[in-house]
Amino acid sequence: MSYTHLTREERYQIYALKQAGHKQSEIAHVLERSASTISRELARNRGQRGYRPKQAHGMAQARRAMNARTIDEATWLFAQEKLSQQWSPEQISAHARISPETLYQRVYADKRAGGLLWKNLRCQKLRKKRYSKTDRRGMISNRRSIEERPAIVETRRRVGDWEADTIIGKNHRQAIVSLVERKTGFTLIEKVERKTAQAVSDAMHRLLTPYRRKVHTITSDNGREFAGHEEIAKRLQADFYFAHPYASWERGTNENANGLIRQYFPKNRDFTTITQQEIDTAMERLNNRPRKRLGYKTPSQVFSKKSGVALQS
Repeated sequence: MSYTHLTREERYQIYALKQAGHKQSEIAHVLERSASTISRELARNRGQRGYRPKQAHGMAQARRAMNARTIDEATWLFAQEKLSQQWSPEQISAHARISPETLYQRVYADKRAGGLLWKNLRCQKLRKKRYSKTDRRGMISNRRSIEERPAIVETRRRVGDWEADTIIGKNHRQAIVSLVERKTGFTLIEKVERKTAQAVSDAMHRLLTPYRRKVHTITSDNGREFAGHEEIAKRLQADFYFAHPYASWERGTNENANGLIRQYFPKNRDFTTITQQEIDTAMERLNNRPRKRLGYKTPSQVFSKKSGVALQS
């Protein structure tokens, strides 16, 4: 199969994954692209303020338009000369008005015609993109999209709309389940020994049950640990929604809270050593720290006042 250009959606996914701290190899795996494609995209389509998806897509389209016409003879002769010197298509592109994609197409067309230009490429196999996405292992069934979520949740006018996530320990050993109420920032956390759907579901149920009168909705990302969403919704009599993939800003309250939680449990911390006392202390400090957006009141104060629910000591 022939090479296909990155789409606008893929560029937004690259940006989101990069902002989340993923390596280029991990981004390539998620998008089912080669690592060199991601590396080339980040190198060629970045501006002075770094990689931004809208700008990157515009730059790529402009470059594609420039190379849409037939390559003139002089440019092709230059390209062949540099290929014979083992220049890469990317290096040639930097010195000629021709894209690497067009060069690869020309080289492989030459190969099909019996030519030997392809032998000068560092990677001599025809690049292929996997198009089939029928493997549904790990997919979460019966998910309800955030698009179905009531509009009132976005306004933060009521107490009872929660965001959920998991924070992973060093070497992916154990995790912390985090739940944050959107209006007040009131935060609940619990450590789980394994990040399984059942362990996470049980932890969420334990954390939210004391406040179940103020649990209207829960919104999470698409991690497989939330595969028990239907059970959680039933046990808490709430509605469970999923944000769009790679759209962490749709759960901004939770992302911000996770950053605060990391002050107590940094990425290099072995979670197997975390005690319940440390969990309780972190939760108490997070909920009793004045917040500017709450008029310098604490999440505990606002949650208790707005919900009428007595907080657990």
